Amino acid sequence: MLDLGCGTAEWLLRALATHPELHAEGVDTSEESVTQARRSADLLGVGERLVVHRQEAADFVSDQPFDLVLSVGATHAFGGLLPTLAAAREHLAPGGRVLLGESFWDRAPSPEAVEIFGELHDLATTVDLVVADGWAPVHAHVSTREELDAYEWSCLGSLASWALDHPADPDAAEVLRTATTRRAEWLRGYRDSFGFLTLVLRPVSGRGSRGRSVLA
Repeated sequence: MLDLGCGTAEWLLRALATHPELHAEGVDTSEESVTQARRSADLLGVGERLVVHRQEAADFVSDQPFDLVLSVGATHAFGGLLPTLAAAREHLAPGGRVLLGESFWDRAPSPEAVEIFGELHDLATTVDLVVADGWAPVHAHVSTREELDAYEWSCLGSLASWALDHPADPDAAEVLRTATTRRAEWLRGYRDSFGFLTLVLRPVSGRGSRGRSVLA
């Protein structure tokens, strides 16, 4: 497995914990996230099967192809949806899969939402772009409003809790302000229009991994 934009490598850690034959690599620019991923891997006893690279995901190269390439919520690292798919294709072994997570507009966005996320497409157009690029969706999940709400409350609540638990830290006040600002952006700006799609993709024959047909 390869996760391009892995953060703290939660996807990889869960997979490694349940599949003892699996090996995984992750790429992320955050030193804190990379350090936490390595620490968590050691605590779970899977550290020998996980390599985490601290670098730009778009600059990552490997001589080894991967059976599964993930990029979930990280298309910004490549400059958009199609460049992300192009990068994933370069890393994909013949017969492999791509797990892609991408934002979309579930309904017409407010100007504030567009300012935060940029120009996203609707769900149908997002899938059309993926298919036109030579991929076949073989499974998908559209996050429910309840799932998205739970994510936002958890993320923002964690920031607020950290700030309140560390009042002497010089960053505490700024972290609390960030949580407050982002909560307002979510509730007043994009909550009603933002959507998230997770796709499992296979390359179509003739447009396979690393320039080879997946049927070769």
